Amino acid sequence: MTTITPRPEVLRYTAFSSDPDGGNPAGVVLDATGLEDDEMLAIAADLGYSESAFLTAPPQGLGGGAGRAYTIRYFSPKAEVPFCGHATVASAVALAERTGPGQLVFATRAGTVPVEVTEEGGTLRATLTSVEPYVADIAEADLAEALAALDWRDADLDPAFPPRIAFAGARHLVLAAATRARLAELAYDFTRLEALMRRLDLTTVQLVWRESAAVFHVRDPFPVGGVVEDSVTGAAAAAFGAYAREFGLVPEDGVLTLYQGEDLGRPGEIEVTLRAGDPRVRVSGTATRIG
Repeated sequence: MTTITPRPEVLRYTAFSSDPDGGNPAGVVLDATGLEDDEMLAIAADLGYSESAFLTAPPQGLGGGAGRAYTIRYFSPKAEVPFCGHATVASAVALAERTGPGQLVFATRAGTVPVEVTEEGGTLRATLTSVEPYVADIAEADLAEALAALDWRDADLDPAFPPRIAFAGARHLVLAAATRARLAELAYDFTRLEALMRRLDLTTVQLVWRESAAVFHVRDPFPVGGVVEDSVTGAAAAAFGAYAREFGLVPEDGVLTLYQGEDLGRPGEIEVTLRAGDPRVRVSGTATRIG
């Protein structure tokens, strides 16, 4: 007799917005016990969101206490990714709705990510703390290829923001637009950019425009995940916070606001907190159930 494993409950949340029509949708499977990799990938592909999160029991020694610690894996429609900020926020809020706010800890492929969920005025808000970040150079030829794939020119770049690869759980190429209009006009060669990103092990390209000292607008092409654009990207926000601090573009201790998704009709807001003496980056946002 063949035993058929029942399909796990798949929740749908959007992160970095309290509006179900805003932010970045993610699938959340709070109990993915027994699912094989291909099954998780199939669920993610069926949902069609940029990423979905799958939770299982924590590894031994992770800490966090019973019901407050998990292993979490993230799948896009095309592949597993090492870390995803919006699906982490969505998962943390989903758990807090069931067990209450407080401290959570997730074991990810990128490392241990603690999350604190707070409640204010009936709204749950999750703050994740990234793994230790780094910033790396990009070769001139690779930068030229990225600009060509995006159909950007050197003059489209803000010279105050040097192009670099930034990591805070996943690798992102940071490019700053000189104008808001340049950021808004996103039409790129999907296949060409995907090939470069795979070669450089990039998760997204973080496109940035600075509105003011602590306010930025961002967009994230995500062809390696099988979608044209990620609507609101927590992992890239963490990487950008580390990048901006590295080059003295923002204070070593402060709070940044990143707006994303406006150009897609799914506006979201990410808060990025930097603390002097701590290289890690904190990323905060709300999440809400879809449907």
